[in-house]
Amino acid sequence: MALLLRSVRLAAPMGTTAKEEMNKFWAKNSRLNRPMSPHITIYKWSIPMMMSITHRGTGVGLSGAISAFAMAALILPGNYTHYLDLIHSLSVGPFLIGLAKFGIAFPLSYHTYNGIRHLCWDIGKGFKIPEVYRTGYTVIGLSVITSLALILM
Repeated sequence: MALLLRSVRLAAPMGTTAKEEMNKFWAKNSRLNRPMSPHITIYKWSIPMMMSITHRGTGVGLSGAISAFAMAALILPGNYTHYLDLIHSLSVGPFLIGLAKFGIAFPLSYHTYNGIRHLCWDIGKGFKIPEVYRTGYTVIGLSVITSLALILM
């Protein structure tokens, strides 16, 4: 207790408060016509940066798609064969069917392979910049190959 009282007594008062410092900071930035926050266009886009954004996007997209499919299965009348027959009756060409299959297969395979890459990072492997790029290109290549293989099944 005595140590606490001594430390409080010897504490020097601050010259400025945090609010005053913050106001000075924003006044200086306004005076210099600086933007309020860095704009996305000032960054140089790199493969790891794009892959990070894409990994998050595929995760959100896949979660949303699975949730929407589950809700549709619960809410819509009839069973899945009715809706499968409905899709077949649309008579879309093989190119559009392949494109739709790729649109489903690529996010799934990409998110899976990039998730494995993230698990490797969790154990401390692959942090050197050349390894980050090499594993990134590997994930993209494997995702495309896997997606094409799934389309052709």
